[in-house]
Formats: sequence, C-alpha cells, structure tokens
Amino acid sequence: MTGNAADTPRPLMVWGALAIVYVVWGSTYLGIKFAIETMPPMLSGSLRFAVAALLLGAFLLVRKGTAPFRMSGRQLGGAALVGLLLLTGGNGMVAVAEQHISTGLAALLVASVPLWLVVFRIAARDRPALLTLLGVLVGFGGVAALSLSGGGETASTTGIVVILVASLSWSIGSFLSARIPMPPNVWAASAVEMAAGGLGLLVTGLSFGERLDVAAVSGRSWAGLVYLILVGSLVGFTAYTWLLGNAPISLVSTYAYVNPAVAVVLGVLVVNEVATPQMIAGGAVILVGVALVVSTERRAKVRTAPAVEEVQAQTSRS
Repeated sequence: MTGNAADTPRPLMVWGALAIVYVVWGSTYLGIKFAIETMPPMLSGSLRFAVAALLLGAFLLVRKGTAPFRMSGRQLGGAALVGLLLLTGGNGMVAVAEQHISTGLAALLVASVPLWLVVFRIAARDRPALLTLLGVLVGFGGVAALSLSGGGETASTTGIVVILVASLSWSIGSFLSARIPMPPNVWAASAVEMAAGGLGLLVTGLSFGERLDVAAVSGRSWAGLVYLILVGSLVGFTAYTWLLGNAPISLVSTYAYVNPAVAVVLGVLVVNEVATPQMIAGGAVILVGVALVVSTERRAKVRTAPAVEEVQAQTSRS
C-alpha cells in the first residue's frame, strides 16, 4: 500500500472517508470504556478481534476464495507477531488502562506513537530531519507533563504506566511490520493480525484471572463491543485502506492529531469526563510535536518505510 497517491478527482469521497477515520478512531476509546464497564478488558478485546477476524476472513473467502490467504510460514509468523504487539500489547492494554484513566487522557498519551517511531528510526541509524527531532522532543515533553501531573485529573499511576507501555508495544509492532515478512494481501494480513491479537488477549486475560460472566454484561457494554467490532475494526479499517490508495499521505496523516481531540470531546459530552487545563495544555504540546513530525516527514524525500507511513499503515487496527 502506498500513501503517496496523487490528488483524487473525488474530493467528496475522500473527505467522507477521512471524516469516518476521524470520528470512528477517535470514538473507539469511548467504545472501549462502555465495553469494559461490565466486561473484563482483555477478554472483551479478545472477543472484539476474534469476531472481526472471522468476519473479515469470511468476506475474503466469499469474494476472493483462498488466494488472499496464500502465504509462507514466515509471512504468517510475521503477521501473528505484529498482531500480538499491536493488538494484545497495544490495543488490549489501552482497555486495561481505561479502567484507571479517562478516555481523553488515554487518547492523548497514545498520540505519542509517531514520536516513538522516530526514536526507533534513530536506533536503526536512519537519521530523521532536524525538525522531526524537534517534534519528538516537544511531543515527549507533553507526554512527560501529562504523565507526571496525571493531566490534572485523579488518574492512577498504574493507568498511565500501562497506557505508555501500550503505546510502546504498538510502536514496536508498527516499526517491525515494514521490516519482517508479511502476507502480500493486506486484508489477509489484517485478519491474521486480529486473530493472533485476539488469541493473545484470551490467553493473557485468562492467565490474569479474568472471567466473562455473560449474565452480568450490560446492554451498554454489548453495544460498545458491537460498535468496536463493526465500526471500529471493520468500517474504520475499510475507510482507511481506501484512503491510502486515493488520497495523499499528508492529508490522511492528519488523523494522528484529530483523533485525540475527538476522544476528549466525546468523553466530556457523553460520559462527563473532565478536561482539565493541565490535560488540555499537555495534550496540545503532544499534538504540536506530532504535527511537527508529520509535516516534516511528508516534505522529506520518499524513503523505505518512513516512520509516519508505518504508523499510518498499522493504526487501522484501532
């Protein structure tokens, strides 16, 4: 997939798809919040990704037969590893963290993912531009401010640590996905990743003593889970995949600093979360850093698997 497409002659479709990505991925934090009200966080994530993988796999089989699933053992293993890092260690831990912190604070801290990717590039001896480095320093300054102050809200240290670990795991998965063998069909790769991530969350959840009492699950939690499966994992993914082939990556990449704003606003409006001045200030600093990274990278010459494109290509699993 490439995000360096020329301007599309269908601007309404592009902006429609972009609006879906903005709202859907920004709203998944609220969907997770509803799901974990009466469901264990890791087992609810396991259900989400297992069902989404089955639906996507069935769709592929009906439309394309078995051809999309022709992959080597190394490609299968690569997709499974990425799925574990992105969905078990990344998305699954977001659900765990949201037991302790607000959806808005979680989204703002997750916005640090593009910054981690630049750090990994530096470790791989791929020197980014000076403004990219400045963006990383600014962004991590905002992360530090939010982490040390709790965003000015009653946030547990556990929740903040877990969300930062989740962001790191997501970043590692994104970074590796462009450097290890992966299935040639992106849809099949996504199905494998979701299946592996769901299995990983099932094993982890059971190991930590989670049990699902179906009779105790509220209607709102079921609604949140269905929303995450159908809208978050399938509609959002489809819209994003279409955008990668029909819109400039510079436009698509704006999701990185729109999603947190959507999450904060929805948290305040729907579940009465408090957006404190400290949280808004720290979040703004993070988003300025991310904006610097994204804007600088999109002006740079095309490189092999640049950091911004890596996070774009993988965040579709949100």
